[in-house]
Amino acid sequence: MTERLTHQDASGRVRMVAIGDKQTSQRRAVAASRLSMSQAAFDAIRNGQGPKGNALYAAELAGIMAAKRTSDLIPLCHPLPLTSVKLSIEAATSGCAFEIRADVSCDGKTGVEMEALTAASVAALTLYDMAKALDKSMVIDAVRLLEKQGGKSGDYQRAEPTA
Repeated sequence: MTERLTHQDASGRVRMVAIGDKQTSQRRAVAASRLSMSQAAFDAIRNGQGPKGNALYAAELAGIMAAKRTSDLIPLCHPLPLTSVKLSIEAATSGCAFEIRADVSCDGKTGVEMEALTAASVAALTLYDMAKALDKSMVIDAVRLLEKQGGKSGDYQRAEPTA
């Protein structure tokens, strides 16, 4: 049997996955992203001295708001009653970069992976916006799902490289 994309019907047309008959369960997902930049931009953000104010606070709030609005941004996502969204932004252990982590939970019929990925992405985009006057060459990368819990497909834990 060939695996099929869940958002396509037998003829290949897009569809929203039917979740009406699924059981409600606790769901959790953790996603991350990374924003690399110049030393000057890194120092300004880390010290809360960016050209537009405290970029870290703005990015944390933007990530939380984005998680809540994921179904408005991603066409086939179900709106979910999120029970928790936590965002953390930490200076990377090497280089001039920030590691962004989004931890999202709900009691629902489908997972919150897209909400966590959206939160991590929008937080990185907000940091970029807040510091672009200092460094237009910043790079957003490593947007990834770190773990998920709950649901029919079971738990997932990404094996992060140890470098």
